[in-house]
Amino acid sequence: MIARLAGVGRIALAALALIATPALADGLIDNANGYTFDDKGRLVRFDGLLIDGQGRVAKLLERGDKRPERLDFRLDAKGRTIIPGLIDAHGHVMGLGEAALSLDLSGTKSLAEAQEALRRYAADRPTPLWIRGGGWNQERWQLGRFPTAADIDAVTPGRPVVLDRVDGHALLANSAAMAAAGISAATKDPPGGRIERDAKGQPTGVFVDSAQQLIMAVVPAMLPRERDAALAKAQNILLGYGITATADMGTSPDDWLTMRRAGDAGRLKVRIISYAGGIPALLAVAGTGPTPWLYDGRLRMIGVKLYDDGALGSRGAWLKAPYADAPGQKGLRFLEDAKLRNLMSRAAMDGFQTAVHAIGDAANEQVLGAIEELSDTYKGDRRWRIEHAQIVDPSDLPRFAKNGIIASMQPVHQTSDHVMAEARLGSGRLGGAYAWKTMLDNKVPLAFGSDYPVESPNPFPALAAAVSREDPSGQPPGGWQPQQAISIAEAVRAFTATAAFAGFAEDRIGSLAPGHFADFVILDRDIFTAGVADLRSTRAVETWIAGKRAWTAP
Repeated sequence: MIARLAGVGRIALAALALIATPALADGLIDNANGYTFDDKGRLVRFDGLLIDGQGRVAKLLERGDKRPERLDFRLDAKGRTIIPGLIDAHGHVMGLGEAALSLDLSGTKSLAEAQEALRRYAADRPTPLWIRGGGWNQERWQLGRFPTAADIDAVTPGRPVVLDRVDGHALLANSAAMAAAGISAATKDPPGGRIERDAKGQPTGVFVDSAQQLIMAVVPAMLPRERDAALAKAQNILLGYGITATADMGTSPDDWLTMRRAGDAGRLKVRIISYAGGIPALLAVAGTGPTPWLYDGRLRMIGVKLYDDGALGSRGAWLKAPYADAPGQKGLRFLEDAKLRNLMSRAAMDGFQTAVHAIGDAANEQVLGAIEELSDTYKGDRRWRIEHAQIVDPSDLPRFAKNGIIASMQPVHQTSDHVMAEARLGSGRLGGAYAWKTMLDNKVPLAFGSDYPVESPNPFPALAAAVSREDPSGQPPGGWQPQQAISIAEAVRAFTATAAFAGFAEDRIGSLAPGHFADFVILDRDIFTAGVADLRSTRAVETWIAGKRAWTAP
């Protein structure tokens, strides 16, 4: 009996010792103007963020809550705003890095500016022989036509040049590049692609969608060290905008190996949710099912990205009726019904998530129909994704609410494209265009991204676009189709919690809930009270991943 009582006494003393010892935590971000979302998507506030030894959120503190006495570090946020790390639900990681390390024409406002930029770039880099670049946009140049090989031949005589259009759905090749690829008037348009030709049938230098491969087949591949440099550059850009995680839409086996090299060397900072670029790439990397999370939750291949049509800028988006500014064209249909269903089924049968690019109203209708049919076979939480969903027939909008479909959309596309969209379709066919508010009203999960490098990955102009429907110059006043604007809380949720949900990652990122990774960004202003102009100008001050500072503003 005495021994038993002594044992009870020891337990009681141990319990008292635990009560008397201050709670331990490895880090505290204190005096913060913090915002996050709860498990019901509601905005909640906090003043302090406790981080445990595994880089996860231990507890959110309110003003007046007792702070731990023993800490490895304490950061005074000095009242600055802290939000969950932003998640870009649709980007191209390697494309961002490659674009940043090659000729960038995205800032050029005319063909003449682009020609001068190309001339300087070529003069500064006598090697390698091939010149790569991108970002051109004939709409921004107000050119009234596509550029041609003749426009750049004189600038770089003898050197092959390949320049991607800003949307990645067309490229411009000069005569040297076309000669290297064996392109002539006899070259036929491939399925799902188009070669722009002059009145005599001669290729002009622009290759749309799958026709790009006719040129890319002869462009020298990047070396591993060049790929490593591109990934490092992309990560630094993303972290500088407060982006802690991203979906990579169209990962190739070479891309995956580059990411694995970075992970093996401890250089992978941004969390990457990978969608393979087609079924062959999916099977080559992941095989029989989604990979586990690798590198402490930094990398996972969860699904496959498929293309159902092209883009509006190159008139490749597949429409139900002809283009208003090109009456003989309806765009490009990439996949017949049976082919689309077969590809989606092949992914679904092994538990992979499917994300399908659909911009035109005909493409969106086809993908919706495929999901409705396949959902009868593949039950459960599939989270079918439609990427872009830009031009949707209003009668098809309610169909997104069925079968757990996620609308993965990019706010800046609307502000960049609305003038072009009206030219391409006419105002009467845009009732279901960029319909963010309707998606939310229909209870459709709305995940936001940028489609970088098509657009800048900077999420703050995108948030401003989401709440105002105005471009950076404030046009059109009051917003384009302003009934589709959403609140700042809804927009931030689409860039955090719902973007995580879209990639089956809501158990670890997307909010600062206890148990989630301590991925967050410290901002230079309060985006929940800022006006549209201030919101657009917001900057990240620090970006943290897993409780560690990953980037600091210069």
